[in-house]
Amino acid sequence: MAIDFEAISKRNLARDGALVIVGTLLFAVGLNCFMEPNGLAPGGISGIAIIIRAAVIAQGGPDIPVGIQTLVMNALLMVLAWRAGGPRYVAKSLAGIVLCSVFIDLTAPFLPVLGDGDLLLCALWGGVVSGTGLGLVFRAGSNTGGTDIICQIIARHSMFPVGTWVIITDFMIAAASAPVFSVENALYACIATYFMGKVCDMVIDGPSRERVAWIISSEHEAIAQAVLEDLDRGCTEVTAKGKYTGEERPMLFCILSRSDIAPLKDIVAEVDSDAIVVITDAHEAFGEGFRKLEGGASL
Repeated sequence: MAIDFEAISKRNLARDGALVIVGTLLFAVGLNCFMEPNGLAPGGISGIAIIIRAAVIAQGGPDIPVGIQTLVMNALLMVLAWRAGGPRYVAKSLAGIVLCSVFIDLTAPFLPVLGDGDLLLCALWGGVVSGTGLGLVFRAGSNTGGTDIICQIIARHSMFPVGTWVIITDFMIAAASAPVFSVENALYACIATYFMGKVCDMVIDGPSRERVAWIISSEHEAIAQAVLEDLDRGCTEVTAKGKYTGEERPMLFCILSRSDIAPLKDIVAEVDSDAIVVITDAHEAFGEGFRKLEGGASL
């Protein structure tokens, strides 16, 4: 059967566009409802813009909207985006940057200021809402500019995910807000930054719903049969060789759901209590018995 790649590409483009729109809107809501009105600068270009706006107003200067500032500052960073992902990635980056800047300034007059001065509440919910928005934008292969672009590039060449780099770079910006607002505000801004990065990673990678089990046992045949029959899960036999003994011994590889872990332990304990069992997280699992694999754009 012929695969209609053009149709798949259009569906992916429409999905990514919807994610960028919803993500940038959520980011603006988190910023305008919880953080900016309460003096929390959660890092990134938007955090710098919040600091500049407050500092200029305090000196009797004009009120420069946060969205306009982010748009201007991000203009120069498009060179990095071009080198990182080419023209298609730049197009998606521009969409995220422009929409984010527009939504920040467009929604600010209409959104209520929430939290009633409770900085901890504002930091937590601001981080969760804005982090969810960032994760959706990243998942679509786009970004909201600023440190997002830099962090995505760095993450490609390091062992840490995007959200972790966002936390590191944005902590410094949050700390820089202390002279403008207060040390207390800066500390709460760091909390907002932390939650934003963690939630962002969860949205990008998805909740860790699956587990991977590696089992080394002399009773591998009995264990594999029990996994197939009792858990109704597939099981793959991999040939492994112990470096100490030099003996070859089959190793079982299984992808399981969370609820399968306890029954698996019972099976192995009953068949061979001396077996070596290693269980790790799997961010995502696709294929028979799991979710359907679908194409998606990424940096």
